[in-house]
Amino acid sequence: MAKTENGRQSVDTRSIRTISSSHIDDESSLGSDSEINGFTSDRQTDKYGFIGGAQQYTEASAKDVPPEVLRQREVKWLDMLSHWDKWMIKRFNKVRLRCQKGIPPSLRGRAWLYLSGGKMKKEQNQGKFQELDSEAGDPKWLDVIEKDLHRQFPFHEMFVSRGGHGQQDLFRVLKAYTLYRPEEGYCQAQAPIAAVLLMHMPAEDAFWGLVQICEKYLPGYYSPGLEAIQLDGEILFALLRRVSPLAFRHLEKHKIDPILYMTEWFMCAFSRTLPWASVLRVWDMFLCDGVKIIFRVGLVLLKCMLGTREKLKACQGQYETMELLRAIEPRYMQEGFLVREILEVPVTAREVEREHHTQLKRWKKNRGELNFKSPPRMHGARLIMLAEPPRRQDLLQNPTILLEMPQHNTKLKKGKEEKNSKKKNSMKKSKPIEEIPNPYSLPNDPPPPPSDPPAPPPVSSKTPETVPQAAPQTETNSPHQQQAPPTDLPPPKESPLQRSTQSLSSTDQDTYL
Repeated sequence: MAKTENGRQSVDTRSIRTISSSHIDDESSLGSDSEINGFTSDRQTDKYGFIGGAQQYTEASAKDVPPEVLRQREVKWLDMLSHWDKWMIKRFNKVRLRCQKGIPPSLRGRAWLYLSGGKMKKEQNQGKFQELDSEAGDPKWLDVIEKDLHRQFPFHEMFVSRGGHGQQDLFRVLKAYTLYRPEEGYCQAQAPIAAVLLMHMPAEDAFWGLVQICEKYLPGYYSPGLEAIQLDGEILFALLRRVSPLAFRHLEKHKIDPILYMTEWFMCAFSRTLPWASVLRVWDMFLCDGVKIIFRVGLVLLKCMLGTREKLKACQGQYETMELLRAIEPRYMQEGFLVREILEVPVTAREVEREHHTQLKRWKKNRGELNFKSPPRMHGARLIMLAEPPRRQDLLQNPTILLEMPQHNTKLKKGKEEKNSKKKNSMKKSKPIEEIPNPYSLPNDPPPPPSDPPAPPPVSSKTPETVPQAAPQTETNSPHQQQAPPTDLPPPKESPLQRSTQSLSSTDQDTYL
């Protein structure tokens, strides 16, 4: 039963329960705050971490990929991430195709960081996030951020509880950005962007991903005055004339300004509008190809909702039209349908840029110069990389798990090593072996050597070969006659059990596949 608490709509906590994070480290931003805070019921999280709400996974909203296909895609993506600069420069069309098919969930966070350029930005600014995180921050922005935390995906297990892990990391990321770009400060639409990133990566990575989206993909969107989003609203409306003339004429007839229906779509990159499976697929393509994907999604939704005369009969005025656009039919947002339609929309980055220049001239003619001049927009991952070529060390992956694998042919290698060491030692030996009897012999120990004087050096070098042959010739041994083991044998290799406590070591940060 929904109820109002502290000015927000909340869910009866007795009806919520999660099953996932008992094994997640407490310091991680990936974890179940609903379980930690004692929610008890039979409800479970879906595979994305949602415990309810419109974005929860349903079979109708998404299409599952077979496990064997996922494994194949993971192998391909691991290869690409290991040679990222070569793939981006020489085979970017293949990277784009794989983003369109969907990034494997286990590698999505890592791939997003590489696509956005956040990985390179992070490596080139080592310690910057920790420095910003340790600062107090501007109280003006901190109060606004704190009020917005509980509004971000309240049905997701990371953000379901006040003061939980997800909300703490979200606060850290947003506060750090206000210190990183004090001239921009904080905008409410940045919170869902940062929250989506936090669902897939640690706080530091999410911060640099947010920086790249705000500076490269959507520059000016979150600056005072929101002039950039108004410009893009005019660009969307101009592109709609070509994609769906019927929808364009209807919106023009009723004088519905684009800013009324597209602001949340664009500023939140559809993260608060679409089913979650569709959000992830849109973001895969958006971080690869840039803002043209956001325009295409908007055009698809407008065309589907207002592109036929039958649809327009139900919305004869401005109010009815706005209500229709606030309640997009689920079939148009279904993952498979939406992705197909996006790929078919004939809108390129060049056309978006051309229309941007046209609308900018019109803006200057009617309203004067822009108050906030944002940096130029980068249309996709490849242009971002070419604009700021990374160093090779910036692209190195931090391994998820460090594992000392045993050698395959251990016995063969061990035998060869023993033979080599015997040859080296026999050549270097110049003194006879001084044998010390072992007072604690065992029944099966080899017999003692004869009581003759020690053998000369050439003979002693062969003792490792003659000792094992004498073992089966005796049945009893006295405690004081035990022969010491030959000292010219190589030291025993450390067994797997002895090194088992050191075989696994993980990095501080990267437990996020």
